[in-house]
Amino acid sequence: MDNTVDIMDKGFACLVEKLGVINAERFIATIKRENFDYTVWRREYFDCMSLEEVSNEAATYAKKHPHQGRGSRI
Repeated sequence: MDNTVDIMDKGFACLVEKLGVINAERFIATIKRENFDYTVWRREYFDCMSLEEVSNEAATYAKKHPHQGRGSRI
């Protein structure tokens, strides 16, 4: 099982891969500055959707991002 430092390193590496170093830093700074709560953010997003809409969105995402078996378990 990964420790907190490993998880932070992997998370930042993902951000850098998708956003670049500068935007990854901006993302983290924004979250810290705004006292960001991921759970509240996701709830606000999903609460306005029906179960069918959530299911369709998940299915669309899964088709675009098929699991390749390289994931790491956290």
